[in-house]
Amino acid sequence: MTKFAEQITAYEAKRASVVGAMDSIMTKAATDGATLDAAQSEEYDGHSADIVAIDKHLDRLRTAERTIAKTAKPIEDVRDPSAAAAQRGGVTQVKAQPKLAPGIAFARYAKARAVSRLDNEPVMTIAERMYGPDSDVVGTIKAAVAAGSNQPGSWAAALHSPEGAAFVDFAEFLRPATILGKFGTGIIPSLRKIGFDEPVILQTGGGEGYWVGEGKPKPLTSFDFTRSVLGRLKVANIAVLTEENVRSSNPSSEAIVRDALKAALVETQDLAFINPTNAGVDTVRPASVTNGATAVASSGRDADAVRADARAAMAAFIAANNSLTTGVWIMSATNALGLSMMSNALGQKEFAGMTMLGGTFEGLPVIVSEYAGQTVALVNAADIYEADEGDIAVDMSREASLEMKDSALQQDGLAGTGTQLVSLWQNNLVGLRAERTINWRRRRATAVAYLTGVRWGEPVAAGS
Repeated sequence: MTKFAEQITAYEAKRASVVGAMDSIMTKAATDGATLDAAQSEEYDGHSADIVAIDKHLDRLRTAERTIAKTAKPIEDVRDPSAAAAQRGGVTQVKAQPKLAPGIAFARYAKARAVSRLDNEPVMTIAERMYGPDSDVVGTIKAAVAAGSNQPGSWAAALHSPEGAAFVDFAEFLRPATILGKFGTGIIPSLRKIGFDEPVILQTGGGEGYWVGEGKPKPLTSFDFTRSVLGRLKVANIAVLTEENVRSSNPSSEAIVRDALKAALVETQDLAFINPTNAGVDTVRPASVTNGATAVASSGRDADAVRADARAAMAAFIAANNSLTTGVWIMSATNALGLSMMSNALGQKEFAGMTMLGGTFEGLPVIVSEYAGQTVALVNAADIYEADEGDIAVDMSREASLEMKDSALQQDGLAGTGTQLVSLWQNNLVGLRAERTINWRRRRATAVAYLTGVRWGEPVAAGS
């Protein structure tokens, strides 16, 4: 239907309505047996004038419609889809973005930033050249400033936007690889989540109850508490890659960058969380959950010794008024493998719920981390505070000189001491620095009991 046909239909309906109003006036006068009064006459004459105006306009519309019909051209038989799109005024085709493996989007973002610094070109130009103008990486770069910020109220909205999805994706990829990230998954109870800089109450001493006779006074008891906050602490590490790897658009190269960034953070975070010797550094690093907790030396390597070790750890755990319903074992893959391979004289598994990836041990869920070493910890998840807003920051340099060590660093800017350094520029290397803001703290020291020197399932050397 043409635009003129629509107007003709509308004005014809309006004319019929006006004619109906005129008929109503005359019908009423005939019923009353009287002539029209002044008001009725004025209304009737107004309707008559409207009819004349409508008829003239309808004539114009019909003339215009006939003119359009004479000049109209038939639709061509178009078989070429591109030509058909052109006839319709053009169609913008939006290609669906392929589903990327977890963490790859963030690795692409990091590579684009690195190549931008290497070639002194805008990062947007690099991303469009490497991955296309409609890629998710380009959208991420547009929101990179907001998404990478960890200031309250600035990054959260961007992280929940499509443009910030790469940051969320990498955080979700990283989280299950860490001890902290495995809490709250499957049958493993969650830690107590809190926000940064929110006051928390830590228990430093327990109270005591009393039996009271009839009519006797009730004695007082005191609980020792302290008020504290979990500030923003950064876990960071530097992954060193070759320039050729960073420039490559090969999917395997992206996986290398992703895994390098992941490894740079997982090891640092897990060691800090579980290592009993980590007493923490104020405003720098949180103390491990095992530091200062009750330690029990392992009694041996066979199944009977394992049961004795578990009984000792659980006894200390229960004696400290911890609930086993929120208890979680943390152990190394080596010890988990040792448990899973133990069998009795009938060939049946001694600990049927265990695999080298985890499972259940003595009825409680198990978290496996290669960084637990010879420590096996029993942790009350409900008594561990965790602050984690999921933010990730990445930066790069090729001009820096690095001390190529992962521990026992010798250089110290405050003390003025130095050591032998490796030039990234001289060796065609790129340093990618990944940072994550996170913190944790035990609510009370007795929330954890752990075993030391654990080597379950290992063969005993002859003569030892």
